[in-house]
Amino acid sequence: MINISLIYDHRKRTKKGEEGPIEVRITINRKAHYINTGVRVRKSRLVGNAVRDDETSNNADMLNERLTTIVGLVEKEVNRCLEERRAIDVAEIRQKVWDVTATNDDGKEPVMINWIRDYVRTANMSESTKKRYGTVCNKLLAYGKLTRWEHLSVDRIYAFDVWLRAQPIPLTKNQEEAGCEPSYIGDSAAYSYHKCLMAAVNKAVTLGVVSANPYDRMKGVFKRGKRDVTEYLTEEQMQKVLALTPVPGSQVAMARDLFVFQMFTGLSYSDTQVFDISQYRREVIPAAEPQGTAKERWVYVGQRIKTGVPYVSQLLPPVVEVLERYGWKVPRMNNQRYNQMLKAIGMCIGIANLHSHMGRHTFATYMLANGAKIENVSKMLGHTTVKQTEQYAKVLAESVRGDFDMVERKIMAASQPQRTGRG
Repeated sequence: MINISLIYDHRKRTKKGEEGPIEVRITINRKAHYINTGVRVRKSRLVGNAVRDDETSNNADMLNERLTTIVGLVEKEVNRCLEERRAIDVAEIRQKVWDVTATNDDGKEPVMINWIRDYVRTANMSESTKKRYGTVCNKLLAYGKLTRWEHLSVDRIYAFDVWLRAQPIPLTKNQEEAGCEPSYIGDSAAYSYHKCLMAAVNKAVTLGVVSANPYDRMKGVFKRGKRDVTEYLTEEQMQKVLALTPVPGSQVAMARDLFVFQMFTGLSYSDTQVFDISQYRREVIPAAEPQGTAKERWVYVGQRIKTGVPYVSQLLPPVVEVLERYGWKVPRMNNQRYNQMLKAIGMCIGIANLHSHMGRHTFATYMLANGAKIENVSKMLGHTTVKQTEQYAKVLAESVRGDFDMVERKIMAASQPQRTGRG
Protein backbone atom coordinates (compact mmCIF):
# COMPACT_ATOMS: atom_id res chain seq x y z
CA MET A 1 0.00 0.00 0.00
CA ILE A 2 1.32 3.44 -0.97
CA ASN A 3 0.17 6.75 0.51
CA ILE A 4 1.41 10.28 -0.31
CA SER A 5 0.69 13.22 1.99
CA LEU A 6 2.09 16.48 3.37
CA ILE A 7 3.38 16.65 6.94
CA TYR A 8 4.87 19.40 9.09
CA ASP A 9 8.32 18.85 10.65
CA HIS A 10 8.17 15.07 11.21
CA ARG A 11 11.27 15.19 13.43
CA LYS A 12 9.59 17.74 15.77
CA ARG A 13 12.72 19.89 15.95
CA THR A 14 11.12 23.27 15.31
CA LYS A 15 10.90 25.55 18.34
CA LYS A 16 7.65 27.31 19.13
CA GLY A 17 7.17 30.43 17.01
CA GLU A 18 9.92 29.53 14.53
CA GLU A 19 9.58 28.34 10.94
CA GLY A 20 9.64 24.61 10.31
CA PRO A 21 9.77 22.46 7.15
CA ILE A 22 6.78 21.08 5.26
CA GLU A 23 7.61 17.65 3.83
CA VAL A 24 6.07 15.11 1.49
CA ARG A 25 5.61 11.78 3.25
CA ILE A 26 5.61 8.66 1.08
CA THR A 27 4.40 5.62 2.99
CA ILE A 28 5.30 2.32 1.32
CA ASN A 29 4.12 -0.82 3.12
CA ARG A 30 3.86 1.13 6.40
CA LYS A 31 7.40 2.50 6.09
CA ALA A 32 7.59 6.30 5.83
CA HIS A 33 10.01 8.22 3.60
CA TYR A 34 10.28 12.01 3.47
CA ILE A 35 11.05 14.58 0.78
CA ASN A 36 11.54 18.19 1.85
CA THR A 37 9.58 20.73 -0.17
CA GLY A 38 11.86 23.66 0.63
CA VAL A 39 8.86 25.45 2.16
CA ARG A 40 9.31 26.63 5.75
CA VAL A 41 6.54 28.34 7.72
CA ARG A 42 5.40 28.79 11.30
CA LYS A 43 2.93 26.13 12.40
CA SER A 44 0.32 28.81 13.10
CA ARG A 45 0.11 29.49 9.35
CA LEU A 46 -1.07 25.95 8.54
CA VAL A 47 -4.72 25.13 8.00
CA GLY A 48 -4.83 21.43 7.19
CA ASN A 49 -2.29 20.97 4.39
CA ALA A 50 -2.56 24.57 3.16
CA VAL A 51 -0.62 27.68 4.13
CA ARG A 52 -2.49 30.88 4.99
CA ASP A 53 -1.37 34.51 5.00
CA ASP A 54 -0.84 36.25 8.33
CA GLU A 55 0.22 39.68 9.57
CA THR A 56 3.90 39.10 8.69
CA SER A 57 3.71 37.12 5.42
CA ASN A 58 1.42 37.28 2.40
CA ASN A 59 3.05 34.66 0.17
CA ALA A 60 0.53 31.85 0.84
CA ASP A 61 -0.57 31.51 -2.79
CA MET A 62 3.01 31.07 -4.01
CA LEU A 63 3.84 28.51 -1.29
CA ASN A 64 0.64 26.51 -1.84
CA GLU A 65 1.33 26.42 -5.57
CA ARG A 66 4.81 25.05 -4.86
CA LEU A 67 3.43 22.39 -2.50
CA THR A 68 0.82 21.32 -5.04
CA THR A 69 3.47 21.12 -7.78
CA ILE A 70 5.83 19.01 -5.68
CA VAL A 71 3.11 16.59 -4.54
CA GLY A 72 2.05 16.22 -8.19
CA LEU A 73 5.63 15.46 -9.25
CA VAL A 74 6.02 12.85 -6.50
CA GLU A 75 2.78 11.16 -7.52
CA LYS A 76 3.90 11.18 -11.16
CA GLU A 77 7.24 9.50 -10.34
CA VAL A 78 5.60 6.91 -8.03
CA ASN A 79 3.04 6.02 -10.73
CA ARG A 80 5.83 5.70 -13.29
CA CYS A 81 7.61 3.17 -11.05
CA LEU A 82 4.37 1.22 -10.63
CA GLU A 83 3.68 1.23 -14.38
CA GLU A 84 7.20 0.02 -15.12
CA ARG A 85 6.87 -2.61 -12.36
CA ARG A 86 10.07 -1.62 -10.62
CA ALA A 87 10.92 -0.81 -7.01
CA ILE A 88 10.12 2.69 -5.80
CA ASP A 89 13.44 4.45 -5.20
CA VAL A 90 12.67 7.45 -2.97
CA ALA A 91 16.20 8.87 -3.35
CA GLU A 92 15.78 8.87 -7.13
CA ILE A 93 12.36 10.50 -6.84
CA ARG A 94 13.77 13.13 -4.49
CA GLN A 95 16.53 14.02 -6.96
CA LYS A 96 14.11 14.29 -9.90
CA VAL A 97 11.67 16.45 -7.91
CA TRP A 98 14.40 18.86 -6.87
CA ASP A 99 15.85 18.99 -10.38
CA VAL A 100 12.47 20.17 -11.68
CA THR A 101 11.41 22.52 -8.86
CA ALA A 102 14.81 24.17 -8.46
CA THR A 103 14.97 25.36 -12.08
CA ASN A 104 13.60 28.71 -13.25
CA ASP A 105 10.49 28.68 -15.42
CA ASP A 106 12.63 29.59 -18.42
CA GLY A 107 15.08 26.81 -17.54
CA LYS A 108 18.08 29.14 -18.00
CA GLU A 109 19.54 29.18 -14.49
CA PRO A 110 21.24 25.95 -13.35
CA VAL A 111 19.55 23.78 -10.73
CA MET A 112 21.96 24.18 -7.80
CA ILE A 113 22.27 27.96 -8.20
CA ASN A 114 18.51 28.41 -8.26
CA TRP A 115 18.07 26.11 -5.26
CA ILE A 116 20.56 28.19 -3.23
CA ARG A 117 18.79 31.41 -4.21
CA ASP A 118 15.44 29.88 -3.24
CA TYR A 119 16.79 28.64 0.11
CA VAL A 120 18.33 32.03 0.94
CA ARG A 121 15.13 33.86 -0.02
CA THR A 122 13.15 32.10 2.72
CA ALA A 123 15.94 31.58 5.28
CA ASN A 124 16.11 33.46 8.57
CA MET A 125 19.26 35.53 7.96
CA SER A 126 20.21 39.19 7.68
CA GLU A 127 19.95 41.06 4.38
CA SER A 128 23.72 41.52 4.29
CA THR A 129 24.21 37.74 4.58
CA LYS A 130 21.64 37.15 1.83
CA LYS A 131 23.58 39.55 -0.39
CA ARG A 132 26.76 37.58 0.30
CA TYR A 133 25.06 34.36 -0.86
CA GLY A 134 23.86 36.19 -3.97
CA THR A 135 27.44 37.23 -4.74
CA VAL A 136 28.60 33.63 -4.35
CA CYS A 137 25.90 32.45 -6.79
CA ASN A 138 27.00 35.08 -9.31
CA LYS A 139 30.63 33.93 -8.99
CA LEU A 140 29.60 30.31 -9.48
CA LEU A 141 27.66 31.29 -12.61
CA ALA A 142 30.67 33.21 -13.93
CA TYR A 143 32.90 30.18 -13.28
CA GLY A 144 30.37 27.93 -15.00
CA LYS A 145 31.71 24.54 -13.88
CA LEU A 146 30.10 24.31 -10.46
CA THR A 147 26.42 25.09 -11.00
CA ARG A 148 24.62 21.72 -10.73
CA TRP A 149 24.47 19.14 -7.96
CA GLU A 150 26.32 16.60 -10.07
CA HIS A 151 29.21 19.09 -10.38
CA LEU A 152 29.92 18.95 -6.65
CA SER A 153 33.31 17.33 -6.09
CA VAL A 154 36.55 18.03 -4.28
CA ASP A 155 38.40 18.59 -7.57
CA ARG A 156 35.88 21.14 -8.84
CA ILE A 157 35.88 23.05 -5.57
CA TYR A 158 39.68 23.25 -5.68
CA ALA A 159 39.48 24.46 -9.31
CA PHE A 160 36.85 27.06 -8.34
CA ASP A 161 39.19 28.37 -5.63
CA VAL A 162 42.05 28.75 -8.13
CA TRP A 163 39.75 30.54 -10.60
CA LEU A 164 38.36 32.80 -7.87
CA ARG A 165 41.78 34.03 -6.81
CA ALA A 166 42.76 34.76 -10.42
CA GLN A 167 39.88 37.21 -11.00
CA PRO A 168 40.96 40.87 -10.66
CA ILE A 169 38.95 43.10 -8.36
CA PRO A 170 37.31 45.82 -10.55
CA LEU A 171 38.98 49.22 -10.24
CA THR A 172 36.99 52.36 -9.55
CA LYS A 173 37.01 55.13 -12.15
CA ASN A 174 39.43 57.17 -10.03
CA GLN A 175 41.74 54.18 -9.64
CA GLU A 176 41.74 53.60 -13.40
CA GLU A 177 42.56 57.26 -14.05
CA ALA A 178 45.37 57.08 -11.50
CA GLY A 179 46.82 54.05 -13.33
CA CYS A 180 46.45 51.69 -10.36
CA GLU A 181 47.26 48.02 -10.82
CA PRO A 182 44.39 45.56 -10.25
CA SER A 183 44.41 43.59 -7.00
CA TYR A 184 43.13 40.10 -6.24
CA ILE A 185 41.20 38.54 -3.37
CA GLY A 186 43.12 37.07 -0.46
CA ASP A 187 42.53 34.23 1.99
CA SER A 188 39.85 36.06 3.98
CA ALA A 189 37.62 36.84 0.98
CA ALA A 190 38.09 33.37 -0.54
CA TYR A 191 37.21 31.80 2.80
CA SER A 192 34.00 33.84 2.88
CA TYR A 193 32.92 32.45 -0.52
CA HIS A 194 33.67 28.86 0.52
CA LYS A 195 31.93 29.33 3.87
CA CYS A 196 28.67 30.34 2.15
CA LEU A 197 28.82 27.55 -0.43
CA MET A 198 29.65 24.95 2.24
CA ALA A 199 26.72 26.11 4.42
CA ALA A 200 24.30 25.97 1.46
CA VAL A 201 25.41 22.45 0.51
CA ASN A 202 25.13 21.38 4.18
CA LYS A 203 21.53 22.59 4.12
CA ALA A 204 20.89 20.64 0.92
CA VAL A 205 22.29 17.50 2.59
CA THR A 206 20.02 18.05 5.62
CA LEU A 207 16.99 18.38 3.34
CA GLY A 208 17.94 15.27 1.38
CA VAL A 209 18.61 17.10 -1.89
CA VAL A 210 22.15 15.68 -2.12
CA SER A 211 23.73 12.81 -0.25
CA ALA A 212 27.09 14.29 0.80
CA ASN A 213 29.07 17.52 1.04
CA PRO A 214 32.56 17.46 -0.56
CA TYR A 215 33.70 20.10 1.95
CA ASP A 216 33.53 17.38 4.63
CA ARG A 217 36.64 15.89 3.00
CA MET A 218 38.38 19.28 2.84
CA LYS A 219 38.38 20.36 6.48
CA GLY A 220 41.05 22.94 7.20
CA VAL A 221 41.93 23.45 3.52
CA PHE A 222 40.42 26.92 3.18
CA LYS A 223 41.39 29.20 6.03
CA ARG A 224 40.27 32.70 6.88
CA GLY A 225 43.79 34.01 7.20
CA LYS A 226 44.91 36.55 9.77
CA ARG A 227 45.91 40.13 9.38
CA ASP A 228 49.25 40.97 10.91
CA VAL A 229 47.82 44.16 12.35
CA THR A 230 44.36 45.17 13.55
CA GLU A 231 43.83 48.50 11.83
CA TYR A 232 42.64 51.34 14.03
CA LEU A 233 43.08 55.07 14.41
CA THR A 234 45.17 56.66 17.14
CA GLU A 235 43.61 59.45 19.20
CA GLU A 236 45.62 61.96 17.15
CA GLN A 237 44.16 60.54 13.91
CA MET A 238 40.67 60.51 15.45
CA GLN A 239 41.04 64.23 16.11
CA LYS A 240 41.98 64.76 12.44
CA VAL A 241 38.75 63.07 11.37
CA LEU A 242 36.73 65.17 13.84
CA ALA A 243 38.42 68.36 12.61
CA LEU A 244 37.37 67.76 8.98
CA THR A 245 34.78 70.22 7.66
CA PRO A 246 33.55 68.93 4.26
CA VAL A 247 30.81 70.73 2.33
CA PRO A 248 27.57 70.10 4.29
CA GLY A 249 25.30 67.58 2.57
CA SER A 250 28.04 66.22 0.31
CA GLN A 251 28.83 62.52 0.17
CA VAL A 252 32.21 63.19 1.77
CA ALA A 253 30.45 64.91 4.68
CA MET A 254 28.03 61.99 5.04
CA ALA A 255 30.90 59.48 5.00
CA ARG A 256 32.85 61.50 7.58
CA ASP A 257 29.80 61.70 9.88
CA LEU A 258 28.98 58.02 9.47
CA PHE A 259 32.58 57.13 10.35
CA VAL A 260 32.47 59.37 13.44
CA PHE A 261 29.27 57.55 14.41
CA GLN A 262 31.11 54.21 14.13
CA MET A 263 34.20 55.48 15.99
CA PHE A 264 32.14 56.36 19.04
CA THR A 265 29.55 53.54 19.02
CA GLY A 266 31.53 50.54 17.77
CA LEU A 267 28.63 49.57 15.50
CA SER A 268 29.37 47.73 12.26
CA TYR A 269 28.24 49.24 8.95
CA SER A 270 25.18 46.95 8.73
CA ASP A 271 24.11 47.90 12.27
CA THR A 272 24.42 51.63 11.55
CA GLN A 273 22.08 51.30 8.58
CA VAL A 274 19.20 50.02 10.75
CA PHE A 275 19.81 52.49 13.60
CA ASP A 276 16.56 53.77 15.15
CA ILE A 277 16.70 56.39 17.89
CA SER A 278 13.26 55.32 19.14
CA GLN A 279 14.85 52.08 20.40
CA TYR A 280 17.08 54.04 22.76
CA ARG A 281 15.99 54.94 26.27
CA ARG A 282 16.57 58.59 27.21
CA GLU A 283 17.72 59.01 30.81
CA VAL A 284 18.05 62.39 32.53
CA ILE A 285 20.84 62.53 35.10
CA PRO A 286 20.34 65.26 37.76
CA ALA A 287 23.15 67.77 38.24
CA ALA A 288 25.69 66.85 40.90
CA GLU A 289 25.77 70.43 42.19
CA PRO A 290 22.86 72.83 42.88
CA GLN A 291 24.05 75.28 40.22
CA GLY A 292 24.95 72.57 37.73
CA THR A 293 22.95 71.42 34.70
CA ALA A 294 21.26 68.07 34.23
CA LYS A 295 22.69 65.66 31.66
CA GLU A 296 20.92 63.23 29.38
CA ARG A 297 22.01 59.76 28.40
CA TRP A 298 20.76 57.57 25.53
CA VAL A 299 21.03 53.83 26.20
CA TYR A 300 20.04 50.76 24.17
CA VAL A 301 20.37 47.02 24.64
CA GLY A 302 19.80 45.26 21.31
CA GLN A 303 21.05 42.54 18.97
CA ARG A 304 23.62 42.74 16.20
CA ILE A 305 22.26 42.38 12.67
CA LYS A 306 25.01 39.98 11.58
CA THR A 307 25.09 37.56 14.53
CA GLY A 308 22.02 38.28 16.68
CA VAL A 309 24.34 38.63 19.71
CA PRO A 310 23.14 41.17 22.34
CA TYR A 311 25.13 44.38 22.74
CA VAL A 312 24.93 47.53 24.86
CA SER A 313 25.09 50.96 23.24
CA GLN A 314 25.25 54.45 24.68
CA LEU A 315 25.41 57.61 22.58
CA LEU A 316 28.51 59.68 23.33
CA PRO A 317 28.60 63.46 22.58
CA PRO A 318 30.21 63.19 19.07
CA VAL A 319 27.46 60.71 18.11
CA VAL A 320 24.69 62.96 19.42
CA GLU A 321 26.19 65.83 17.42
CA VAL A 322 26.03 63.76 14.22
CA LEU A 323 22.46 62.64 14.91
CA GLU A 324 21.25 66.19 15.59
CA ARG A 325 22.72 67.23 12.24
CA TYR A 326 20.65 64.58 10.40
CA GLY A 327 17.39 64.89 12.33
CA TRP A 328 18.29 62.06 14.73
CA LYS A 329 18.94 59.66 11.88
CA VAL A 330 22.15 58.06 10.64
CA PRO A 331 23.47 58.98 7.16
CA ARG A 332 22.54 56.17 4.76
CA MET A 333 25.14 55.22 2.14
CA ASN A 334 25.87 52.29 -0.12
CA ASN A 335 28.74 50.33 1.49
CA GLN A 336 30.91 50.47 -1.63
CA ARG A 337 30.41 54.22 -2.04
CA TYR A 338 31.01 54.74 1.69
CA ASN A 339 34.40 53.03 1.51
CA GLN A 340 35.33 54.99 -1.61
CA MET A 341 34.62 58.25 0.23
CA LEU A 342 36.61 57.03 3.25
CA LYS A 343 39.64 56.36 1.05
CA ALA A 344 39.39 59.94 -0.21
CA ILE A 345 39.12 61.22 3.38
CA GLY A 346 42.10 59.09 4.37
CA MET A 347 44.20 60.62 1.60
CA CYS A 348 43.34 64.12 2.88
CA ILE A 349 44.42 63.43 6.46
CA GLY A 350 47.28 61.02 5.81
CA ILE A 351 45.62 57.70 6.72
CA ALA A 352 46.26 54.97 4.16
CA ASN A 353 43.35 52.72 3.19
CA LEU A 354 40.76 54.14 5.60
CA HIS A 355 37.74 51.80 5.55
CA SER A 356 34.48 51.34 7.43
CA HIS A 357 35.50 48.52 9.77
CA MET A 358 38.35 50.66 11.11
CA GLY A 359 35.67 52.67 12.93
CA ARG A 360 34.69 49.61 14.96
CA HIS A 361 38.34 48.71 15.63
CA THR A 362 39.05 52.29 16.67
CA PHE A 363 36.15 52.32 19.14
CA ALA A 364 37.40 49.12 20.79
CA THR A 365 41.00 50.26 21.20
CA TYR A 366 39.91 53.76 22.28
CA MET A 367 37.67 52.39 25.05
CA LEU A 368 40.33 49.97 26.30
CA ALA A 369 43.06 52.62 26.19
CA ASN A 370 40.88 54.90 28.30
CA GLY A 371 40.34 52.35 31.05
CA ALA A 372 37.19 50.46 30.05
CA LYS A 373 37.12 46.84 31.25
CA ILE A 374 37.58 44.28 28.50
CA GLU A 375 34.40 42.42 29.59
CA ASN A 376 32.38 45.62 29.16
CA VAL A 377 33.94 46.43 25.79
CA SER A 378 33.01 42.90 24.69
CA LYS A 379 29.36 43.68 25.54
CA MET A 380 29.55 47.03 23.75
CA LEU A 381 30.77 45.30 20.58
CA GLY A 382 28.33 42.39 20.79
CA HIS A 383 31.10 39.78 20.78
CA THR A 384 30.08 36.20 21.57
CA THR A 385 33.12 35.74 23.84
CA VAL A 386 35.71 37.99 25.49
CA LYS A 387 38.33 36.10 23.46
CA GLN A 388 37.20 38.04 20.37
CA THR A 389 37.81 41.31 22.20
CA GLU A 390 41.27 40.27 23.34
CA GLN A 391 42.68 41.02 19.87
CA TYR A 392 42.32 44.73 20.67
CA ALA A 393 44.02 44.32 24.06
CA LYS A 394 46.91 42.59 22.25
CA VAL A 395 47.18 45.51 19.83
CA LEU A 396 47.41 47.94 22.74
CA ALA A 397 49.97 45.72 24.49
CA GLU A 398 52.15 45.72 21.37
CA SER A 399 51.89 49.51 21.17
CA VAL A 400 52.87 49.83 24.85
CA ARG A 401 55.83 47.46 24.35
CA GLY A 402 56.94 49.59 21.42
CA ASP A 403 57.01 52.65 23.68
CA PHE A 404 59.00 50.72 26.30
CA ASP A 405 61.52 49.70 23.62
CA MET A 406 61.84 53.32 22.49
CA VAL A 407 62.51 54.52 26.05
CA GLU A 408 64.96 51.67 26.60
CA ARG A 409 66.93 52.70 23.51
CA LYS A 410 67.14 56.26 24.79
CA ILE A 411 68.33 55.08 28.22
CA MET A 412 70.96 52.82 26.68
CA ALA A 413 72.18 55.60 24.40
CA ALA A 414 72.45 58.01 27.33
CA SER A 415 74.38 55.48 29.42
CA GLN A 416 77.08 54.93 26.81
CA PRO A 417 80.41 56.57 27.80
CA GLN A 418 81.07 59.70 25.81
CA ARG A 419 84.21 59.60 23.71
CA THR A 420 86.41 62.63 23.92
CA GLY A 421 89.12 63.58 21.49
CA ARG A 422 92.79 63.80 22.56
CA GLY A 423 94.20 67.25 23.09
